[in-house]
Amino acid sequence: MSAVSERLPTFPWDRLEPYKKTAAAHPDGIVDLSVGTPVDPVPELIQKALTDAADSPGYPTVWGTPALRDAITGWIGRRLGARDATHRHVLPIVGSKELVAWLPTQLGLGPGDKVAFPRLAYPTYEVGARLARAEYEAYDDPTELDPAGLRLLWLNSPSNPTGKVLSQAELTRIVAWAREHGVLVVSDECYLELGWEADPVSVLHPDVNGGSYDGLVAVHSLSKRSNLAGYRAAFLAGDPAVLGPLLEIRKHGGMMTSAPTQAAVVAALGDDEHVRVQRERYAARRTALREALAGHGFRIEHSEASLYLWATREESCWDTVAHLAERGILVAPGDFYGPAGENFVRVAFTATDERVHAAVRRLTA
Repeated sequence: MSAVSERLPTFPWDRLEPYKKTAAAHPDGIVDLSVGTPVDPVPELIQKALTDAADSPGYPTVWGTPALRDAITGWIGRRLGARDATHRHVLPIVGSKELVAWLPTQLGLGPGDKVAFPRLAYPTYEVGARLARAEYEAYDDPTELDPAGLRLLWLNSPSNPTGKVLSQAELTRIVAWAREHGVLVVSDECYLELGWEADPVSVLHPDVNGGSYDGLVAVHSLSKRSNLAGYRAAFLAGDPAVLGPLLEIRKHGGMMTSAPTQAAVVAALGDDEHVRVQRERYAARRTALREALAGHGFRIEHSEASLYLWATREESCWDTVAHLAERGILVAPGDFYGPAGENFVRVAFTATDERVHAAVRRLTA
């Protein structure tokens, strides 16, 4: 076991603990804008679907119920513009993080294979490569990578942490390049429904993929759009030639979404109104925090989508973390997401309205 754990970097959030203690000592309490965990209630129709399915004594299937697969294929068609998607084009997963961490291993990657991900990126892309003992490389433009040995190309639009969105033209160019070189593209699109100053596009859209899912897989999560982080509800959609073998592997590993969660996902994907309501909550918090940060001397870069503001005071991210912690506000240091983030912090707007207003007061005092 130690040999496996030694392949991994230090868990980054542990480094934030001293600053969390400082922020928690504020007389009015901590405003935690670091992790970005949902805090608003799970919509009632989803809770009801979960409880109605609570009497589920048997094992669920890894592939999910036909109703779940119908819900996913219906949603990717309605929301993402995907065409002619069947049950063979979808696969439920137990939250998106486990998929990101274990996908290289499940694809059979190992020494001599390469995984690539954005220069500023969710740390688990690298973790997944390390677990598989594969090589890894960060990129600014993936089409400038050496394709030799490149087996898995991660895209992330909208980006965590920066909120940057890849345009339809950029996605089309990248997909064409990857297909030319036989590279699997896996697009992490978990924030796709949270575009503010841009309209994010999926790799599943025919204008991007030319009407073919060959060599493409999209990752989607209900954690942010539906406040289901606690349910561990997510799914893959795309190339059946990739998803079919993954399904078989995951059957052997018992990687099943619980039956009540599957029922909840059916309800969540069938309702757009709760997503609209949640977007309005986040939009108001985003506006308030953005204005307060700008007034406090921050510059906001990208941030046209997702649940974060990518902010800088043109200093070490840890100096900024300390500055805000003294005011009872905890944020994530940018270097958690790669050395290119060393002068930025990621500010989540997932706190309650009351806590966001507290942060605004402290920043504008």
